[in-house]
Amino acid sequence: MKKIAILASGSGSNAENIYNYFRNSKKVKIELILTNNKNAFVIERAKKLGIKCQIFSKQELKSNYVLDILQKNNVDFVVLAGFLLLIPSNIIEKYTNKIINIHPALLPKYGGKGMYGDIVHKAVIENKEKESGITIHYVNEKYDEGAIIFQAKYNIETTDTAELLAKKIHKLEYEHFPKVIDELIR
Repeated sequence: MKKIAILASGSGSNAENIYNYFRNSKKVKIELILTNNKNAFVIERAKKLGIKCQIFSKQELKSNYVLDILQKNNVDFVVLAGFLLLIPSNIIEKYTNKIINIHPALLPKYGGKGMYGDIVHKAVIENKEKESGITIHYVNEKYDEGAIIFQAKYNIETTDTAELLAKKIHKLEYEHFPKVIDELIR
């Protein structure tokens, strides 16, 4: 059985979607959810789903604290789902090519520190881009610069607002993220 840890900083809708995808799997288990935000709704989702959840500080992420949690729980694979902090090298070294992230744009455009969620969608609309989408990529020591694993595109309509684009991008995330995780783990 392969064990996944999900790191999230916000509502956790992708975390719940991933959990639901693997809920009846005999080969993959969502072992725990980790968050750096004590007010994140992902904590409530974890309780509702019966998944262990642990809160940590930015300093604990930089130390060996989070790495120790991952190892004590025999985690095989780490998924960032709306996680906003940079993953430190000690975790990247231990989980080389076993940490992935989803980004709500077609990288390399609209990536990097501070580029997440609605900020990305507003920038895409303001720049009158013709398309946007999702990028699933490996995590390295820099924001959104790891090797791209998968991209799905959406053609932006002239009537799209940042809010509408966000909803359409979420649909792509929910459709593709669990499947890509499944393919990588197996």
